[in-house]
Amino acid sequence: MDIRFVTAGGGDVVAVMASEGGELLDAGKALDSASGGRIAKATKAVNFKGGPGQVVDVLAPDGVDFARVLVIGVGKADAADGMAVERWAGHAVKRTLTSGAEKLVLQPDALPSVSKAEAGSHAAMGARLASYRFDTYRTKLKPEQQPTLTTVEISIDGPAAARARAEKDEAIVEGVFFARDLVSEPPNVLYPESFAERLRDLETIGIEVNVLDHTAMERLGMGALLGVAQGSVRPGRLVTMSWKGSSSKKSKPVALVGKGVTFDTGGISIKPAGGMDEMKGDMGGAAAVAGTMKAIALRKAKANVVGVVALVENMPGPNAQRPGDIVTTMSGQTIEVLNTDAEGRLILADAVWYAQDKFDPSAVIDLATLTGAVIVALGNEHAGMFSNDEDLAQAIISAATAEGEPVWRLPLGAAYDKLIDTPNADMKNIAGKPVAGSIIGAQFIKRFVKDGTPWAHLDIAGTAWKSGPYDDPLSPAWATGYGVRLLNRLIANRYED
Repeated sequence: MDIRFVTAGGGDVVAVMASEGGELLDAGKALDSASGGRIAKATKAVNFKGGPGQVVDVLAPDGVDFARVLVIGVGKADAADGMAVERWAGHAVKRTLTSGAEKLVLQPDALPSVSKAEAGSHAAMGARLASYRFDTYRTKLKPEQQPTLTTVEISIDGPAAARARAEKDEAIVEGVFFARDLVSEPPNVLYPESFAERLRDLETIGIEVNVLDHTAMERLGMGALLGVAQGSVRPGRLVTMSWKGSSSKKSKPVALVGKGVTFDTGGISIKPAGGMDEMKGDMGGAAAVAGTMKAIALRKAKANVVGVVALVENMPGPNAQRPGDIVTTMSGQTIEVLNTDAEGRLILADAVWYAQDKFDPSAVIDLATLTGAVIVALGNEHAGMFSNDEDLAQAIISAATAEGEPVWRLPLGAAYDKLIDTPNADMKNIAGKPVAGSIIGAQFIKRFVKDGTPWAHLDIAGTAWKSGPYDDPLSPAWATGYGVRLLNRLIANRYED
């Protein structure tokens, strides 16, 4: 979809803003005046209140050179921020994407906390994100299901500043779309080997990619990762992606580590059949890391960043890991595997250790669709966040809030850690009773974080994908690409020169 910045645009559809109470903002007032008050009359006729995402579609009002005028609410003007503008633009694109219209004109207004240029760039971001579709395997789309919208014009005075920012934001959108595509792919297409090959393509944009196969991981002693992988005919992989953008090549990188279970049956501790198809998305953490690496490379971030993704398929094959097995990790610590469906923490144990051992990072942040327990606690609105470092935790919260990918910090502590002690090994991979499930997962991973290393764990099980009815205009009803914007902002705020 082509995004253009203009001072005055014309097309099939125009979208304007209204605030709480149904009050038209400046662009809307101008159109209403041209229409002889017909737009305001239409909004009152349907009891329009200007709430966030509320839409009135006015067809062919006299005096206006558009076939449709979309009046879309942003809520309280004083509370509306850049994300409100993005969602406003997203609603407009969703309304017009398959409507037959070819050109949409967005007329964003400045808000108390958002300048006109910022509103323009946020509108571009929202329009791009809302345009995403995963139609790769749909061969019989009806004409009315196919996108017709090809151009979005953002009409503001002095568009140069907005255009410059939007061009940088385009790299972030590319990263988000990459992550969404990965999560959306079916598991017979995306498996550890093919996932690794897709990541090799990042070399074309300046990322150094290295792939460890079974033999290499065996040589390194990655018994936890290989234990999960052994149940599948598809061998596991561990992929590193290095971006060296800092002016100081010796500057320690920040390490992003992702769980990449390309399909999770639960192994011998097999999951119920209902909803198991969604387990193709159990590589959402790895997808977020890959998408972030693509985004920072495309925008040429002035930071050193390494992405490490552990890729396995968790299957109940004849050689599958059994409950009761004890594995030895790369760190030398041993794990009693009491439940083979608590596999994400096992592969992260080796991946997190490898990231530290190989790259000596300034900080480690891991992302994983780790536990159903975090969905019970936080639903689909927040990721669970755990950290051993206050400064890192606050930086993540700040980045998450700014990018509309919220986190909620959950506790760590000795009492929780004690629950994974076992007389048979250094630790077990579950607590053995249904308590504090997401916390137990975080405590387990923490045992593989070296002393003095700032670390954070994001449990994104509720945010990496969202099945069923879902009304976020910036995201499809499945893969969200959650984590890319958060991590990109964190790197920009904290780790760039």
